[in-house]
Amino acid sequence: MLSEQSRPLIDASVPVLREHGLAITQTFYRNMFADRPELTNLFNMGNQANGSQQQSLASAVFAYAANYGDNSALAPVVSRIVHKHASVGIKPSHYAIVARHLLGAIGEVLGDAATPALVAAWDEAYWLLAAELIAAEARLYAHAQTGPDHRQPVRIVAREEQSADITAFTLEAVGGTTLADFLPGQYISVVVELTPGTFQQRQYSLSDAPNGKTWRISVKRERGNGEDLPAGTVSNWLHENAREGDVLLVSQPFGDFAPRIEPSTPIVLLSAGVGVTPMISALNTVAQRNPSRKVVFGHAARMVSHVAHLKDVKHAARKLPELRTHFFLESEEPAEFLAQPALPGRMDIDVILANEDLADADFYLCGPLPFMQAQRAALQARGVKADRVHREVFGPDLLDTLL
Repeated sequence: MLSEQSRPLIDASVPVLREHGLAITQTFYRNMFADRPELTNLFNMGNQANGSQQQSLASAVFAYAANYGDNSALAPVVSRIVHKHASVGIKPSHYAIVARHLLGAIGEVLGDAATPALVAAWDEAYWLLAAELIAAEARLYAHAQTGPDHRQPVRIVAREEQSADITAFTLEAVGGTTLADFLPGQYISVVVELTPGTFQQRQYSLSDAPNGKTWRISVKRERGNGEDLPAGTVSNWLHENAREGDVLLVSQPFGDFAPRIEPSTPIVLLSAGVGVTPMISALNTVAQRNPSRKVVFGHAARMVSHVAHLKDVKHAARKLPELRTHFFLESEEPAEFLAQPALPGRMDIDVILANEDLADADFYLCGPLPFMQAQRAALQARGVKADRVHREVFGPDLLDTLL
């Protein structure tokens, strides 16, 4: 627990972090990468370039200070952080590097306001959290029978264009190894060498049901706009270079977004864009293991050419007599999916819930953050309890990482 001396200092620093948090995290990342350039191989440098990682860490530091001691608020986020850290290969030794540069950034930005007592309080708070994360990551590595340095070689055995910007890659183990089992909704890290000695890794949801033989990931090509949104380095590399027969290095499956497959109660899978990938994994798994379950599948896309994994939905529909599907197109193009016309505009929860008995259903959301915020708000307005709504966030989010 945080000491009695440090607690009031942390409480008092909340408004300061709200005001200066972004400047602190920008300084932190700049100084750390200058001192330890090899760490750029661990961090998503695309998120560094567009500023989202700095903003995420600023939000994280503020939220940690504001919610310290509230396990109900922090525990789910800590779990997500631990899985993300394990997927990229975080080691206990990394925490000392981060501590030095984060505390240094607080002192550099706050100047005389960063008194020795305040810095000592944040040092104490940081290491309390770090100890919790290090222990949880060790347990996760042990459970997955892996370690932070382990990357498994896998061969691409199939490549299929799913939409105008999403390509699916089917992977199999090589070198006498086997692929680990996974939970629908989990992801793997894929490592690519962009130039000799320069590596980047990204996380991609596994987009099919577990089958004991192959994994499948579906990668959206992030084209960027040449201005404030840079093109996705790894996604473009995979689209342009990864072919059948090529070998990639990947992590073991991680992630705590795992839709429950076994219950007899209804399950509602709502997605937009590439957020469809973990939902397809869940849909295919329910079709295999619990085909009598009622499933509501809703998906939103910009236009017809952006609807991915439609073949999977059609295949699942043949196995799931209680499947209900709803497709929404922002382009308002005339289109029909599974003998149903697509609905114009953005996803409308009232349409999805109409004439459905979903009082005891679990709802799973994945897509851009504004999409999930809108759907969660709409569900809550319809009386759905907060503990029935689960989400998966791609990329930085509030409290996404405290490393």
